[in-house]
Formats: sequence, C-alpha cells, structure tokens
Amino acid sequence: MINNNSNGMISSSSTNAQSPGLKTYFKTPEGRYKLQYEKIHPTGLLHYAHGKAVTQVTLANLKEKPAQLPPTPTSSSSASSGVRLAAARFLGGSNGSRALSFVGGNGSSKTLTGNGRIASMGSSSTSNSPATSNYDGKGTYLIFNVGDTIFISDLNSQDKDPIKSIHFSNSNPVCHAFDPEAKDGHDLIIGLNSGDVYSVSLRQQLQDVGKKLVGAHHYNKDGSCKLLVVFSRCTSIAWVPEGDSTFVVAHADGNLYVYEKCKDGAADSSFPVIRDQTQFSVAHARSSKSNPIARWHICQGSINSISFSADGTYLATVGRDGSYLRVFDYSREQLICGGKSYYGALLCCAWSTDGKYILAGGEDDLVQVWSMDDRKVVAWGEGHNSWVSGVSFDSYWSSPTSDGTGENVMYRFGSVGQDTQLLLWDLVLDELVVPLRRPPGGSPTFSTGSQSSHWDNISPVGTLQPAPSMRDVPKLSPVVAHRVHTEPLSGLIFTQESVLTVCREGHVKIWMRPGYGESQPSNSESMLSTSSKDKPPLLSKVGSSSYKQ
Repeated sequence: MINNNSNGMISSSSTNAQSPGLKTYFKTPEGRYKLQYEKIHPTGLLHYAHGKAVTQVTLANLKEKPAQLPPTPTSSSSASSGVRLAAARFLGGSNGSRALSFVGGNGSSKTLTGNGRIASMGSSSTSNSPATSNYDGKGTYLIFNVGDTIFISDLNSQDKDPIKSIHFSNSNPVCHAFDPEAKDGHDLIIGLNSGDVYSVSLRQQLQDVGKKLVGAHHYNKDGSCKLLVVFSRCTSIAWVPEGDSTFVVAHADGNLYVYEKCKDGAADSSFPVIRDQTQFSVAHARSSKSNPIARWHICQGSINSISFSADGTYLATVGRDGSYLRVFDYSREQLICGGKSYYGALLCCAWSTDGKYILAGGEDDLVQVWSMDDRKVVAWGEGHNSWVSGVSFDSYWSSPTSDGTGENVMYRFGSVGQDTQLLLWDLVLDELVVPLRRPPGGSPTFSTGSQSSHWDNISPVGTLQPAPSMRDVPKLSPVVAHRVHTEPLSGLIFTQESVLTVCREGHVKIWMRPGYGESQPSNSESMLSTSSKDKPPLLSKVGSSSYKQ
C-alpha cells in the first residue's frame, strides 16, 4: 500500500518512488477521490524509447466461463515440454517471478514461489505471478502495453506488478481493444507498430504460463497482403458494437481496414489504387473470403484515434491531415460531418453514451465538445498547459446537487494531457450560449436550442467545417485540475467505483470515488458495465446554476 504523510503527499518511503511530491487525493464538489493502488510493469524492465509505442490501457471484464476449457497446450510439443511446464509452475511460471498471497483478486490461487528471470527482458524481476493458472471465473483486468510487451494486471488485486506478460519479438504493440460479448472466445485484438494485427482469447492467455501469444489469429502478417498496409503502423483499433465479430484498424497512412475475425484472409485482399488522396473513399475486397473485407481511405495523414458511438451507428476519427474530427455513418459508409481543430493535430476522441456529443483533444491544448445535433463545436475546455492526449465522458457520475427538480442537463467528462494533469469538467447545456454561424454580410445571432434543421440547410451532409473563431465558441473551465503523474499522461478510464489514469511509461493509478474505498469490497461486475442496458443514466439533472470548486 501507499504510505502517506499528514498532508496527503506521497512520502519518500512510499512504494511509489516514481511519484515524489504528488498528492494521493484530489478534491471535487462531491468529495475526495483517493489514490487506492497502482499498477506498473516489473521494476527490472528496461526503459524503451517509446516514440510510436506510448502506453495505452484497456479494461477487460471476463464473464463467468460456461464450461471448462481443455488444458492449453504449451508452445512446444516435445517430450520435455511437460517437465518444463511443471518446473515453470513450481518456480512461479515462465514469467520468472514470485507470487504472494492476497485477498480480493479475480479468483486465482496464488502461493509463495521463488524468484526467477525474465529472459526476453534481459533483467530479473520480482513481478507477482500466479503459480497456477485458474482464470475460469469472472474477473476484471487491466491490459497495457510497454515497449515490446503486453502486460495484464488483476484490477481487483492491490498487487502492483502484473500477473501476466506477453512478449512480441517482431514489433511493439501499440493499441488493443476488448469485446466482452465475443462469441468464439477471441475477445482481445492487438495492433502492432509493424501493421500486424492479432486476435486472441484473454482467458486462454491467462491460463497459459508462457510469454507468447497462444491460439492467436494473425492478420496482415508482415504486411504481406497485396497493396495492403505493408509497414504502416497501427494507430488505433476497435470492435464494432453489435458488429458480430467485426473490428476496424486505423493506420498511420490514413487508411482504416475492416476485418471479420472468422475469416482467415487466405484469399486475395488487394484493393484498387487510391486515385485522390485528399478525398474519403471506400473500397471492398474482390473476394468474399478476403480479410480485410474493406478499406476506408480517411485522409492523407495519420489517423490518430477512432471511436464508435455506443450503438455502433457512428464512427468518429481524428487525425493529422487537416487536423479534422470526422464523423461517419458506419453502416452506410458515409461521411456525415466534421470540423477542424483550432490549431495542430487532434490526438484523441470519445463519445457520450447517448451519442449526442463527441470530445476531441490535441495539440491546441483544448478539449473540443462537438454536438451531433448542431454539427459543430459547442464548447472549448481551457485548462491544459500542453497537448491533450486522452478524453472520456464519465457515464457513472451523477450530480451531488441533483434533487430531481432542476431542468438543466449536466455531463461530467475528463481529460488528461502531456502536462501530467487530470482535468474534470462539467458541461451544463442550458447555460451555454451557443453562437450560430454568421450569415453572409450579417451579424451573428445566438440560441440555446438545437439548430440541427438550420445546419442541415447551411452545411450539407459530408461538410467539414473550418475552425471557428475563439470569440464564437463558449469556454469551459475545469472543475478539477490535478497533477496525477510525473510523466506525460496517455489515457483515462471511468468505472463505477474509480477513475483510472495511465502515463506513457506504463504506470496506472486507480483513484477511488467518494464513498468507495477500503471499507467497501471491490466488485468486478460493478467496475465495468459491459452492455448499454447495464449502464446508469448518463445525464444528471441540476439546478439553474452549476457549481465550481
């Protein structure tokens, strides 16, 4: 656990030696968020030059397994493999680490074992690893990449070190996504710096004591498909909601590819040459057996991030080409709308659960709030001192001042940046004075209502808006601005009980919400809702005035 001194600062004797002088809590109008515990890669891991492999984090909730899987075969079928497997389990697994007993994990049996060595890392480690694999029940796990390795940690355990590491010898993992509704067990997809893509079963990886992917499906192997992505690195990856095992992969060359994991991709997956690099276009594979099944050419520059609306209707992308947020009707393969950033590239994006708003952040240090009804930016969040690297709506938050009598609608969202800060924002819709587009030769008018019909007449479907003037967009100030890490941040996740922040060096912190903590047992089911019907209402009713700290 973390040792705190009287003023809430992390002391020099703390287990978090990497974060001297950082407070272990931050205050919000509804109470304190407390740093409960942390996750990090093994201490012996060499520092890599991250560059194109900044740490990202995925939250995965494994449901209870309906039937027992047969034992996972080892990577070698030789006669000595059984002896090596037994020895590995006796010594704490092939991850070469000791496992300590703890309470509150995901149901794994953990006993004290000896120390070993992580051969592929080139250094020793004291990572806590299970002596035996027993991950058939429910559990919530953190998946994050550091250098050339994917690490998996038990969210409900207070052990800092991961329980599993997966080493990639050919390239660095860059992005990953988890599908709790996967039908055939392959619920985790991983995109690499080389452009290679894998789909695997998370449960199968946890049951195997080795450090390599087991039972993986490999797509775009070494960029071998004709006219495919070749060596263009993966930048973002996502399952299609309600997409029946379909996923999309964005690349640094401005293309996005659609895959069906049930296809092996043995057939010709070539696509026609892109005639106009500046225009959006969609091409389908010539064969029904091909994989990927489609190529979307989004832009000339890199696609930095992609995000689906909760129902899978819309796909948002942000990139470096023109620094645009683009919104597509996914099933119709049609560009709906979009807009330019105030300055520089956009790096991240996220949807509200109700699909009405999109957050985007990037190199202009602003958090952009885009309205789907108005098809424009309705607010800018000012407060970061450097690039915004992660944004997310808090769908579990409700206003502490809500009494059911107010009429205003409030959203809570968060952002993290390279300034090492976590910012929390409140968006009160009825208090925004939204300027309409200035008519030619006229003066701007203002309204607080939806202007979708007005914008349909002025901005046809597929129109990309120029960056608005600073004076024409309402400004938001953060409710909370808190320095949470010593290194630049790369992402955040909201759960029912906590807020998770991660820095680019692979250090994850779990901040418990007010009212949650050591006195309440952790519940993996409540930590992550896996379907829209399980999620609490996104909107909060508040009074006529919003609160600020």
